[in-house]
Amino acid sequence: MNILVSRGTGEIVERRPVEIVERKGRGHPDTLCDKAAEELSIVLSKYYIEKFDRVQHHNVDKVLLVGGQSDVGFGYGEVIEPIYILMSGRAVSEFNLECGTITTPVGRFSVEHTRRWIQDELPHLNVESDLIVDYKIRTGSTDLVGNFDSKMQVPKSNDTSFGVGYGPLSPTENLVLETELLLNDKKTKRTFPQIGEDIKVMGTRIKDKIHLQIAAAIISDETEDEDKYMSVMEKIREMSLKLSSDITDMEVEISVNTADEPENGLFYLTTTGTSAEHGDDGQVGRGNRINGLITPYRPMTLEASCGKNPVSHVGKTYNVAARKIVDRLLEQYPDTEQVYCYIVSQIGAPITEPKALNIEIYGNNIEDAKKTSRDIAFETMAELPDIWRRFIDRQYQLW
Repeated sequence: MNILVSRGTGEIVERRPVEIVERKGRGHPDTLCDKAAEELSIVLSKYYIEKFDRVQHHNVDKVLLVGGQSDVGFGYGEVIEPIYILMSGRAVSEFNLECGTITTPVGRFSVEHTRRWIQDELPHLNVESDLIVDYKIRTGSTDLVGNFDSKMQVPKSNDTSFGVGYGPLSPTENLVLETELLLNDKKTKRTFPQIGEDIKVMGTRIKDKIHLQIAAAIISDETEDEDKYMSVMEKIREMSLKLSSDITDMEVEISVNTADEPENGLFYLTTTGTSAEHGDDGQVGRGNRINGLITPYRPMTLEASCGKNPVSHVGKTYNVAARKIVDRLLEQYPDTEQVYCYIVSQIGAPITEPKALNIEIYGNNIEDAKKTSRDIAFETMAELPDIWRRFIDRQYQLW
C-alpha cells in the first residue's frame, strides 16, 4: 500500500486571518437531493441482499430538484406549483434466473420511499399535492457492472476518484455545525414551531471575530403577524449566541434573515419549511461534504458521495475512510494540531490498495504519530470490504 506520512506545512486553519464555513440544513434543496440519493441506495441495497444475498451494481447519485411556486403570507400559505424531484442514475434492474426473470422495483422505490421520508423530514409539506417524484434510472454500462460483479473477495474500485478527511474541527466549523443542528432540533421545533427545516448557516471569521449569517425559513401558518415573526428572529439570535458561548471565547455576531424588507412587506415565509417551494432548486453534491460542512479553507473533494454504491465506489468509501483515519489518529494523539488525509484510487484495483494514501500531520512532536498513522491507515483500509453494511444501517451521516 502506497502510504506516505508527512509533516504538514503552512498555517493551520485556526491561525489563518480569515475562515469561511457553510452548512446547509436538512430542509435545504441540495440536502434533500443528497438524502434522496442515499435513501434510494439504501433501499435498493436492502432489496438486493434480500433477493440475492449481495448488493448489486448501482449508482443513483444524480438527483435534481426543481423548485415549485407558492403563495404565502402571515397566517396562511399554499403551494400552487409542486416541487419536482427527478431521481436518476444507474442500477441493475433485471436478473435472469433459472426460475425466471426477477425485476427490481426501482420505480416504486424511487417514488414511494422518497415520498415517505420527505413527509417525515418536512411535516408541513403535503406529499400528495405539493410534490412530484419522477425517475429515469437505467442499467449500468457492461464494463462497470462486470467490474462490480467480480467474485474477488476484495471488491475492485468502481471508479478512479479520491477522498479527503481532516480534523479536528475549528471553533468556527464547530459553531456553524452545531448552530444548524440546534435550530433543527426536535426540542427547538416544539418550542418554536415557526422555524422551518431549511436553515443555512454561513460562518465568517476575520481574525478573532466570528459572524454567523443565518437564513431560516419560517412557517407562515404558524406565524400570525410581523410581531411574531420578529420575536422568532430574536429567539434564533439568542439561542445561537448562547450556544456560541459554550463553543468559543471569540466575539460572535449573528444576523438572521437579512434579505427581509419589513418596510416593503418582504419576509422569509414558507408554507412547507423549505425554499424549494418557491423557485429554489437543488442537486446532489452541491451541499455539505460528509462531515456536514462546506469548507473552502480546507481540502475538499467535489465527489458526490450520496447515492453511490456502498461496496466499491471509492467516491463514497474513501471519504469515510479518510475521516476515520484522522479521527483515530486524533484520538490517540489529542494534542496534534491538525491532521489531513488524502486517498486516491485506481479503477479496477482492489479497494484496499489505493494508488496513494497521504497523511499530513501538524504539530511539534509527530515522529511517534507518524508510525501509528501507518498502522491506523492499514487497519482502516482493511475494513473497507465490510464497510457497506454500515452505510445500509445509516451509521454514517453523509451531509
